This record gives sequence, C-alpha cells and structure tokens, in this order.
Amino acid sequence: MRVVVTGSNGLVGRRLVSQLVERGHEVLGLARGARRVEGAFTYASVDLTDGPLLTETLGGFKAEAIINPAGMTDVDGCERDPVAAWNANVGVVATLARAARTAGAHLVHVSTDYVFDGEDGPYAVDAKPNPRGTYALTKHAGEQTVKALLPAAQWSIARTAVVSGWPSTGKNNFGYWLISTLARGQPVPLFSDQWVSTSHATNVAAMVAELAEKRLPGLWHTCGAEVMDRVTFGRRVCERFGFDPALIKPSRMADVKLASPRPAKSGLDVTKTAQTLDARPWTVARALDELFRERQEHP
Repeated sequence: MRVVVTGSNGLVGRRLVSQLVERGHEVLGLARGARRVEGAFTYASVDLTDGPLLTETLGGFKAEAIINPAGMTDVDGCERDPVAAWNANVGVVATLARAARTAGAHLVHVSTDYVFDGEDGPYAVDAKPNPRGTYALTKHAGEQTVKALLPAAQWSIARTAVVSGWPSTGKNNFGYWLISTLARGQPVPLFSDQWVSTSHATNVAAMVAELAEKRLPGLWHTCGAEVMDRVTFGRRVCERFGFDPALIKPSRMADVKLASPRPAKSGLDVTKTAQTLDARPWTVARALDELFRERQEHP
C-alpha cells in the first residue's frame, strides 16, 4: 500500500512511518524542515498549510491511504493565534480530504479528546462533541471537514489523548516532561481535577496504522485503556521509575491562569477499539514499561 504520513518528524508520525515500512508499505513522509527520522521511506519537506504545494506533492505520489497526525497541538498557543490554529487544524485537513477524494485514498485523521467539554467523561465514540476553546473548536471543525468532503466509507477519525513518548521530538510531550523533571529531583505540579486517557505514541501509531491498512471507517478512540487523574498518573510514574512520590504536587485547574479552558473529565471510552482492532489500547502499566525501556535506550 502507498501511504502518506503527515508530521512524519513528530511523536506519532515517526512511529507510524517506522511501523508502516516494517509492514512492507511504501511510505511518503511529510513534515516541515529537515528529515529527522531514518528509514526506507521517501521524505518531502512541505509546509502543510501551503495548499497548492501540498496538493501537488500528494498528486505525484498517488496515495492509497493518507494518515494525518499533524496539527497545532499547543492548546494555549492556539488561543493566542487562532488564525494559525485554523490553518493547521482545519485548512490542512481540507486539502488532505480533497486529495483523498481525488485519489480514492482512505483518510485517517487524528483528532483529540478535547472535542468534548469534559463534563461527563469518559466519552463513547458516538457522544456529542461540545468543544471549548480555540484548539478544541478547530479540531472539531477538522473532524467536520473530513465528514463533509469525503464519503463515509473513505474516512476514519482517530481521537487520541495526552500522548507520550521518549525521547522528545523537539516539543515536550507530557510523559517526557514529567519524567525529565522528576529525574532532576524537581517538584511537579499536576492537576488533581483533570481526568485523562494517557496514551503512548507507539500504541497510538499501531492503532492508527491498522485503521489505514484495513480502511476501517468511522469514529475511533485510539488512546490508552485507562482513565485517571494526572496526579495518580504522576504517582504511577514515580512507582515505575523509582522517583520520590513527594515530588508530585497536586493542584487544581482553577488555581492556574490558563489561556484556554481544559476539559476536566475528558477520558475516552475505548470499548469499540479494543473489541475490533488487533492493536489493543495499552494499560498504563504497559505504557510506562515502554517509556522506561525507551529511556534506557535513549538516555
């Protein structure tokens, strides 16, 4: 299969490329700047928000599947620059969807738990979104764009949440930041009132890749199997890595000046994914084992 992966230098994208190549697919990785991932795949440096250039690049590859984990994920940054957020999280998606329609390719678009308001999680795949804040609004608009521009059989939307992996890919992810800070013996403030589905990038990539390979349509939750508050997760990290749990300092979202609102109970129900895919959502213990292994391999 000929597969395009956007954001191929990123946390999920680089793992997607590696897994797809390992499975024998022909891969075109797209990202801005120099190639930062080794492997037997084609790479093109592309500003994804440049619609004509992106369309031309995609047209030359003749993809059978397009996977889009790229996007503007800095929640507060999106609030400060809504135009950039819209261009990255909606405009790029529209270009990819039009290209997929032209080529007859299956589009797997990676979205987020933030499309929900966080008042009544964990959320099933068919729960009604109610986004709050620019990041959430643009990610929800990206989902709607996919649905509007492609036939139902030709798209998958894969929502994920709090994705971690080691090492960092240039911008800190939650797990990398948490482990690095604790390893220095520094205290870590974590929200006790935000419940999330923490995920590992390798597991997310495996689930998303399977959606593309099997052309499985519809909405999917491709995240970790367990929902817990961030303080509890932090203490689980301390237990697995041997850090001092006293370094975890519980705080509340209301006590911090945040540019954009965060959903409090934003966990995702992964029942459909666990019952359907061969790549099952990982438990927290499994994800922490992988983070531990990665840190040992790349200190």
